[in-house]
Amino acid sequence: MSNDLLLPILYSFRRCPYAMRARLALMSSGIQVELREILLRDKAPEFLASSPKGTVPILVTQFEVIEESFDVMQWALRQSDPERWLLMPAAGYDWIKRCDGPFKQALDHIKYSVRFPDLDPMQERIHASNFLKDLDNQISGSTWIFGTECTLADMALLPFIRQFANIDRVWFDQQTWPNLQCWLAQFMASDRFTNIMVKPNKWAAGDAAVLFPH
Repeated sequence: MSNDLLLPILYSFRRCPYAMRARLALMSSGIQVELREILLRDKAPEFLASSPKGTVPILVTQFEVIEESFDVMQWALRQSDPERWLLMPAAGYDWIKRCDGPFKQALDHIKYSVRFPDLDPMQERIHASNFLKDLDNQISGSTWIFGTECTLADMALLPFIRQFANIDRVWFDQQTWPNLQCWLAQFMASDRFTNIMVKPNKWAAGDAAVLFPH
């Protein structure tokens, strides 16, 4: 029996924050998948056959194709949640909606400003900063968003905060967001982050299966 029939398949791209959050949840859950690294400029036909929209991550199980990163996170954690990420206040879902909506829109308007010539990147930075100020206040006095325990909200947001910080790291480090900056630094220094960022080779049909978590 082929590995395709034994394990779910995760089509991923190492640097994509959406794919990062999916890998974080899968690693926390302990559910093993076959990892297929995709180059977004040269997408494998098998990947496009699974999801014509052609965005990562895509999780292909024996029963369904899951095309949204947050859905992948919830799929994994509902089967196995040893770190109890799902035990978060209802407000955690509001933070995720704000991140995936207005904050991510502003982030894209800044990072890919050439695509949005009618928008002012500095004004978009203000929009993003308002969210980050609120998040810094929320983390104040705590290790994580809701206290001493990591939750789904932390791991759903952190890849996007990292992406924003890397647009202009000097500027980001100069901002008065000490709680947010410590929260991000703690994540980026963790074994968890190191393990999800191991660089796989681009996948092609016929390659030996790469298992994740490793």
